[in-house]
Amino acid sequence: MKSKQEANKAMVIEAFDTLFNKRDYAAAEKFWSPNYIQHSAHISPGRDGLFNLIKASPPSLKYEPGLTVAEGDFVIIHGRFSNIGLPVNWIAADIVRTENGVLAEHWDVIQDEATREQSKSGLPMFGNDFPKGG
Repeated sequence: MKSKQEANKAMVIEAFDTLFNKRDYAAAEKFWSPNYIQHSAHISPGRDGLFNLIKASPPSLKYEPGLTVAEGDFVIIHGRFSNIGLPVNWIAADIVRTENGVLAEHWDVIQDEATREQSKSGLPMFGNDFPKGG
């Protein structure tokens, strides 16, 4: 039997894959509360704001989840957004609050992904590899 935290982590990963990678908006609605609260400089308010951003994004957009941690109703997922229509990928720490089995609230911390040449440590920001061309 999964703990609440394990179930929340799995749900957030599935929700992100459904929306960002599969672009299945009808299926994604079951993961996001109709009263979803978005705290972001990049995304308009509410579930519609998020879904409209993804609809307007290039079809090549890809989300890769990384480390995922959970405590109570909160999940933090470290991931990479690639092919987003910008010169560089985004590395994000997404903080999600769940409520009644859906995503209720979201904050994001976004940083441009450093290339090999830009990395002061010489290490990639996500996973074991630098972005292509870096």
